[in-house]
Amino acid sequence: MAISFVMRKSAAVRFRHLFNRSIAVLQNHHQHKHQIHHHPISSSTYSSLSSPLFSSRFLSSSSSTSMASSDSSFPVTVHNINPKVLKCEYAVRGEVVTLAQQLQEDLKAKPGTHPFDEIIYCNIGNPQSLGQLPITFFREVLALCDIPSVLEKPETPALFSSDAIERAWNIIDMIPGQATGAYSHSQGIKGLRDTIAKGIEERDGFPANPNDIFLTDGASPAVHMMMQLLLRSEKDGILCPIPQYPLYSASIALHGGSLVPYYLDEATGWGLEISELKKQLQAAKKDGISVRALVVINPGNPTGQVLSEENQRDIVKFCKQEGLVLLADEVYQENVYVPEKKFHSFKKVARSLGYGDNDITLVSFQSVSKGYYGECGKRGGYMEVTGFSAEVREQIYKMASVNLCSNISGQILASLVMSPPKVGDESYELYCSERDGILSSLARRAKTLEEAFNTLEGVTCNKAEGAMYLFPQIKLPQKAIEAAKAAKTAPDNFYCRNLLHATGVVVVPGSGFGQVPGTWHFRCTILPQEDKIPAIVTRITEFHKKFMDKYRG
Repeated sequence: MAISFVMRKSAAVRFRHLFNRSIAVLQNHHQHKHQIHHHPISSSTYSSLSSPLFSSRFLSSSSSTSMASSDSSFPVTVHNINPKVLKCEYAVRGEVVTLAQQLQEDLKAKPGTHPFDEIIYCNIGNPQSLGQLPITFFREVLALCDIPSVLEKPETPALFSSDAIERAWNIIDMIPGQATGAYSHSQGIKGLRDTIAKGIEERDGFPANPNDIFLTDGASPAVHMMMQLLLRSEKDGILCPIPQYPLYSASIALHGGSLVPYYLDEATGWGLEISELKKQLQAAKKDGISVRALVVINPGNPTGQVLSEENQRDIVKFCKQEGLVLLADEVYQENVYVPEKKFHSFKKVARSLGYGDNDITLVSFQSVSKGYYGECGKRGGYMEVTGFSAEVREQIYKMASVNLCSNISGQILASLVMSPPKVGDESYELYCSERDGILSSLARRAKTLEEAFNTLEGVTCNKAEGAMYLFPQIKLPQKAIEAAKAAKTAPDNFYCRNLLHATGVVVVPGSGFGQVPGTWHFRCTILPQEDKIPAIVTRITEFHKKFMDKYRG
């Protein structure tokens, strides 16, 4: 449905109040239950914005109450820890996932005690945990770098491809002491940053400076580093999409800032409208918030949209005009499934507009966890930092130095992701086959799940143009909403819990990502292996019919 300006403005105001509510109100919550509908509380429950009736979801759970009442004998309690920790919440590994892990233990201990024989984790973008195989060339290089003595064995050329052997030798020569267990430069190994910069140049057609690149343990630490740099107090805000990846709300809370929400338009395929950005920016300024940066996730998480280049140009111009840092989350840049869309980096778009370092401040995030590689556990990634003064860059380097360096295996993988085998290399054909096989299968899985969701009563699902998720909207019967209220949880969380107990399928309630008030969603990955998708569809379809029959009318 189309979202009116009035509804959006009201939602944004409520969102900011919810996110920035004092911890004192949070602690006195159960003394003022009758006020919850009018006064949403604390950022730890911002995600239940879609219904303030359920904003106490997290803290009113029995486990939280029990913890708060039984830890008084300990020197550290929930009443004397950093209140910013209490404010943050990360739904992707929240309550539903905890329940799933408990059920998994039950299945191991007592097989046959549940109406399913396995838990299927559709809650998080963790491809290899669901059966995706790693890219052979990447793992060959990693193995040779970890045990360089293997490179000198006579049988090695028969076991490893020649280009993997050559690449491993090159990388080992870059590493201090030729050992992957050694510390590196705090920004990452210089030779690997050179490789990444060259890969960025080839992707964008514009120069990249290896000194602008900071290698990190996945993209998440880079996001935290930027929040730590930019947020001085709760009077500093970050424009963030709603729905959003909960890393952003959590990191903003932990670093003491304010989340300024802008709403993506579900009716136009989760469109990002400049008019919406302007309205939310002005509303934040009126509330005394100094907005420092704009977060854009492209392709979108959890929404799966891919921005058009024209839209990106407008976003870049907006940031330049308003003096905002553009934080470009581009970790799904390889995950584009529709022929009419193509990934364009924001740096490429900015440079094509003629904007250089003196015109716009831009931080781009990339990770080895997503794409077709899915190397989540290796914890590799980087941020490319442009448009900062020399003085500020020194401070960014200082923050990186505090953590010494990111892990070397992740650094190596980041360089391989940005410089895979090329035509003429021995591994090229196998690499292309593995990459294209994974991406084409993901596209088919996305389409199958999208079509299945759209057949369910009261469910509408936009196309997944990219990324790894679908974010269907579900119109729940009033009786289900009342049952959720009685259970002291959000309606979409209630639905997801029931789905888990009936099917073993784990999805994340939309309230964990933020959503327009009065709407309910859930996020489902497209990552289970293709041969399991039909069974997942059957399980969800059968459960949904029974659920709707139970709570209808």
